[in-house]
Amino acid sequence: MDNWLARTRLLLGDEAVNSLRHSRVAVLGLGGVGGAAAEAICRSGVGAMLLADYDKVDITNLNRQLIAVTSTVGHDKTEAAARRLRDINPELDLTLREGRLTPENLPEVLDWQPDYILDCIDNVTAKLALTVLCRERGIRLITCLGTGNRLDPSLLRVGNLPDTAGTGCPLSRIMRKELRRRGITDLTVVYSLEVPVEPAGVPAADNGRHPPASMAFVPPAAGFLMASYAVRDLLGLLHPAGR
Repeated sequence: MDNWLARTRLLLGDEAVNSLRHSRVAVLGLGGVGGAAAEAICRSGVGAMLLADYDKVDITNLNRQLIAVTSTVGHDKTEAAARRLRDINPELDLTLREGRLTPENLPEVLDWQPDYILDCIDNVTAKLALTVLCRERGIRLITCLGTGNRLDPSLLRVGNLPDTAGTGCPLSRIMRKELRRRGITDLTVVYSLEVPVEPAGVPAADNGRHPPASMAFVPPAAGFLMASYAVRDLLGLLHPAGR
């Protein structure tokens, strides 16, 4: 099976490929962002992965999520992702975690001892708790902020959390405020410079809110950016600015 990484080996060399084989990466959240991130991590040759999600594949996921095809609708996202990743690399050491991630159970995820965590969670309470725990345990983390209501993947950036000020992303505003209260001001994030568009032609829910509108462009691109950053960081290939 080693030959499947022949093109990767040409780009990175034997030492890097071997290093990735012995790396452990957790992808938390397997939606449009996380599903793409998980696949890119797997295709990079990372040897051990933990996947976490509480949801099932829904028909509305078909327009943007890599794990969503008609044959996986109704299946647990973790199981759908696992089948896909094992079909890519049958030797992948895969750990699955079902259920919603909370501040109470996140320590169990970190007990898996990942070298890197990709935070694709859509719950701000869990994101905040994860950030604090990773800081306490010295685990490298990259977090995705809002990708819904956007159309242009070329406006995605990898940066530091304070860089997100003025982008119009409500999630980034909450993260900056709440993490500052916890004494944390720096966090590697994927964010968008695009002004969110207003959802068109769909009535709001009873609470007056629209579900995030999305297509196949921005969320997967954000996932690929996260995976690229994590792999390069694991291999010491980030240039001095870290971007």
